[in-house]
Amino acid sequence: MTEQNLDIEFKKYFDLLNTTLKQSDVPQDIQLLLYGLYKQATLNEVDAEVNLNDAYSNLIHAFKLNAWLQVKHLSPSEAKNAYIEQVKKLL
Repeated sequence: MTEQNLDIEFKKYFDLLNTTLKQSDVPQDIQLLLYGLYKQATLNEVDAEVNLNDAYSNLIHAFKLNAWLQVKHLSPSEAKNAYIEQVKKLL
């Protein structure tokens, strides 16, 4: 699959997830996994110093940062593929 096709597929599944399922329908651990994969797929850089400052002041940010750090080893393409596969499982 070309990078352009992967981007189209990724956007399709991102939109599909956001229009098909309610947040309450997705288990929190999967929400965090999807968050981490999305961040890695779209930004691919974790600014831990800045985010850790937020994490100490807000538990939610800490969980989000942890989810992102767990998938930091993935390339953006790998993260997009993993995101697509997770959404397919949910649907």
